Amino acid sequence: MGPKKKKKSGGKKVSKAERLRLQKEEEEERRLKEEEEARLQAEQEAARLEKERIQQELMEKLMAKEQERRESELAELHSLEQKFLSAQQWKTDYRARAKWEHYLSCDGSPDPTVLQEINTFMSLWREDQNENIQLVMKKGELLLNLIEKLQFLLLDTPPNEITEKETVQYQESILELRNLLHQKYNGATELLLKTANMYEDSDTGNMQAVIKDKNITFCIWANLKKKVRFKNHKFCDAQHGFDLPKSLAVSSVAIRILHTHYDHVSPLWLQCQSVPELEVLDSKELIQHSKDNREEPEEEGKKAREEPNMSTEEEMWSNARNNAISFQENSNKTADVNEITEEEAEKKSEILDVPSEVQNPPMQEETNEKEEVITDENIVDLQQFVPVGGVYHIDALQLPPQVKQIKDWSMVELLDVGLEAFPYPTEEAEDATHTAIKITLRLSDNVMYFEDPVVARWDAAGLLQDAHLNMPYRAWELQPTGVDEALLTVTTVFATVQIQIKGNQCMLYSVLVEEKDVLSHLTGKWISPVELRTVLKKAGVNIFPGEYSHKYISVKKKAPLAEVRAYQQMALVASAFAFAWSKWNLEAGQEQVVFKVSEHLKADSVKDEDWSLYLFNGRKAQKLKITETSEAFSEELEEDSEFHSTLYHVLKDFASKEAIDKVEAADFLFVDGVYQLLLAMRLLTYSS
Repeated sequence: MGPKKKKKSGGKKVSKAERLRLQKEEEEERRLKEEEEARLQAEQEAARLEKERIQQELMEKLMAKEQERRESELAELHSLEQKFLSAQQWKTDYRARAKWEHYLSCDGSPDPTVLQEINTFMSLWREDQNENIQLVMKKGELLLNLIEKLQFLLLDTPPNEITEKETVQYQESILELRNLLHQKYNGATELLLKTANMYEDSDTGNMQAVIKDKNITFCIWANLKKKVRFKNHKFCDAQHGFDLPKSLAVSSVAIRILHTHYDHVSPLWLQCQSVPELEVLDSKELIQHSKDNREEPEEEGKKAREEPNMSTEEEMWSNARNNAISFQENSNKTADVNEITEEEAEKKSEILDVPSEVQNPPMQEETNEKEEVITDENIVDLQQFVPVGGVYHIDALQLPPQVKQIKDWSMVELLDVGLEAFPYPTEEAEDATHTAIKITLRLSDNVMYFEDPVVARWDAAGLLQDAHLNMPYRAWELQPTGVDEALLTVTTVFATVQIQIKGNQCMLYSVLVEEKDVLSHLTGKWISPVELRTVLKKAGVNIFPGEYSHKYISVKKKAPLAEVRAYQQMALVASAFAFAWSKWNLEAGQEQVVFKVSEHLKADSVKDEDWSLYLFNGRKAQKLKITETSEAFSEELEEDSEFHSTLYHVLKDFASKEAIDKVEAADFLFVDGVYQLLLAMRLLTYSS
């Protein structure tokens, strides 16, 4: 067979001319498509630029409008801020009236602010040799009241009403009263031990006594029989106890567990921290604000840094301070105090956050100094930890000579040494051969221990808890509930705290831990905001940041210009508007704050759809277009809304006449009370 023939192709062969024609058609089609895309892109770009031009023109008009009415808005705000000045004057008059009423009462108690009276009181008690424990405790209650009055004055009196000399005098009086009280406790203890046989236990023959009132609990045991089998003891009325080593069980030793329900051990400056004082704009500053804000936008940042009243964080706090005004289930746990640490030396005060009225060194010197950092793990940082549940003073004492009854005479050997500590070596002593005394303490039922407390040692033992367990807050809400009444709710990791505000008083409404009401002994009592801070801290629920709190928890600090003025203006409208936490506050940057707001004239709770978001930087306020559920943060202005110089005026654009009337009629004491709580809690900085 021969080779097969190839089959012919079914299609025609494309000529070179045809290929060129097709290529030209493709190129033309591509060119037309590119031209169309370019035309569409140009149209879109032109539309975008036109939209931006219109938006820019609108923003310029809104900014110009805001500048035009800025002076009048600040003047109107200034008129509302007179409520703060009225509150200041009321409190000044109240203090003066209380002082006069004390003078007229002639009840025999000294005025703790009058140095001569307080010195006379202390001198007379020092000379009084009657150291009966019941009399000491009764007079001690009066002395504790004097200390509380002085501490309250240091916290509550605005700087312009108290001199540096008076501040030092009050602090010195507090320390002297503390020392005198514990001298009397020691004297009463010595008298009890001299008459130990009067409290002899029928079972053991040893002395044991528990004497207590609302301020202190005395637990005293004396080893009268010196028998090894009685080396441990439990004070049934207090649930405290101890276990002695054999060497002490046969010695003339006494054990005292003195539980003071107050803390007179921590450094005084820790207990006298105040919040920044309120800055109220005067007429001169109003004019300056108006002038400053007529400058070109690009110059605004530069002018802000040059303004003496609002330039830097230091100056803001300084002006706020110097200008106008101030405004259980764990009860069965035990603590073993065999392992203890030492007291921290006092640290420098810092002014850049929340300044202290007690320590107020020159600003420039303070800001240039380096902070002290605690590196020794055996030193307790009293800025990070706070004493809760009082202080336990635990002593091993030398048993003094006992009273002997000879016929009708009571005879006792008198020693000049007073109450003596038992010569028992410490763990640090080189020749220490004794086993440590084991002490068991029952923790107070009136304190919340969110974690196992830390045991620390000063001259005595105290229980410590992390001061920032409840920070940062998870959420918060401020809601008006009636005429000059509001409810502030703060949600923390461990608890939900509700505080009712009425006039210039506040009341702990509830503390919920795992949906269970706790601290019921503190609820339902109307007290001042300053007293509430003290009561909650003492009960282990600290929701009030201190000077150094930002060093121990992760927060994004806010500029004082935005933060402080936000609290002021929130307080001014709190009678008719509810405020709440927003997640976008963390995204807004340091210079501005974001929160939810809703007009609220009824007693029910605010619905989710009724909240709106507002941004405020201390000088300009605006309503935001985003919601809490938006995908990203944006400063875009809500449609049909405008910029305003104050939070009050931006709310006024959307508020009812009833709400504005309620704001204008709000009592000045209520406004001041809300402001004090907001500023003490620093909700806009210490919320996650």
